Amino acid sequence: MVKLYHVPGTRSARIIWLMDELNVPIDVETVSFAREFRMSPEWLAKNPVGKVPVLEEGGQFMFESGAMVQYLLERYGHGRLVPSSVEWTYAIYLQWLWFAEATFARPLGEIVNHRREFRPEHPEIVTEMQNRVLLCLDAVNDFVKDKAFLTGEFSAADIMMGYSLMLCERLVPDFPQVEARRYWRDLAARPAAERAFQLEDGPFK
Repeated sequence: MVKLYHVPGTRSARIIWLMDELNVPIDVETVSFAREFRMSPEWLAKNPVGKVPVLEEGGQFMFESGAMVQYLLERYGHGRLVPSSVEWTYAIYLQWLWFAEATFARPLGEIVNHRREFRPEHPEIVTEMQNRVLLCLDAVNDFVKDKAFLTGEFSAADIMMGYSLMLCERLVPDFPQVEARRYWRDLAARPAAERAFQLEDGPFK
């Protein structure tokens, strides 16, 4: 069985959500987010940059959540939650799958990291990151205004985006993009999402 080392509020929620949607069992072990734990030799042997999550299978470890999503889909998805690679929809799927992490989650992560390191925070830095987030929200908002999901049907891209939107709601509250908010509300209402995010009093609080 696949094992996930998990901390509430982190990207490990993506993996819990994905495996639930696929109806594939996964062993979830909640670990500490304390720096002492994450910088311990034992944890660094699993994740050399001291972050979460970690996926273990057959004594091997992965530590990048987007790569975990792709691996688990290819190993256990049997074509589910991914458009056919011969269709243009697949290109759109890939675009939003990676936009969610590489572009959208980046300024959100910078807000988290800044607030963790600087007390009090520097408002001008947080405001700049929030403005970048709002630009990403504009892109999502425009794209989903006439559709329920990013590719028309629910896919793993929505799971990747759902985590970023969850984080966004906490770090940029009351964002004004109506369609993006509607899209996030619909994602969050999925039973698998509710189960993955029930634990979201996470370390970015």
